[in-house]
Amino acid sequence: MSGDYFDILISGDSIALDSFGLPLFVTGRESIAQDIKNMIRESGYLIDMIAERNAQRVQYFMTLIEELVENDERIRPGTASLVRETNDTFLLTATTMKYGDVGFSL
Repeated sequence: MSGDYFDILISGDSIALDSFGLPLFVTGRESIAQDIKNMIRESGYLIDMIAERNAQRVQYFMTLIEELVENDERIRPGTASLVRETNDTFLLTATTMKYGDVGFSL
């Protein structure tokens, strides 16, 4: 396995398998992105934020998520940004210490 970080690939809520039924793996940037998605999911902030109608409270949860991401030692401080794309879609971007930029929709 190449890269400093590797993990079993999760697709939806299941382990992704190859044609032989063996787990697929992710490394580097993809591993970090998957870890961050799981961290955000486990925090509960995203669910609270999407359910919130008050714009100030939504911004508060966005800030909490950005801080959560920036507390990961693999993320360069000051680079996490969460932007609202639609009412229920947000784009998170950040820069890893070693692998460059990561970005995904929440």
